[in-house]
Amino acid sequence: MFLESITAVSQAEEEARQAISIAQESADKAIKAAQTAGMDTVTSTVARAEVEISHLTRKMDQKAMEEAMELASTTANRQATLRARAERRLDAAAMLIFERIVNV
Repeated sequence: MFLESITAVSQAEEEARQAISIAQESADKAIKAAQTAGMDTVTSTVARAEVEISHLTRKMDQKAMEEAMELASTTANRQATLRARAERRLDAAAMLIFERIVNV
């Protein structure tokens, strides 16, 4: 009976060691799978972010170009308006000088 108890305890200890070993292997596999899944998620997220950044950069460049063209057009219109006004004033000034010279 004593020998049977020792054998039963030894067998239980061996079964416990095997169960622990199996659980450890299972945990290691689960950790590796989680790490792989995490890296895949990070990789795909980075790829999507790069695509989105590229898209937003192109969109921003296009908008900046449109605003620059609009600003150039507005500036050209203002320049033409100021030039026309200056030419009218120049003509008026020339007439005023001419009148003063002739009337002197």
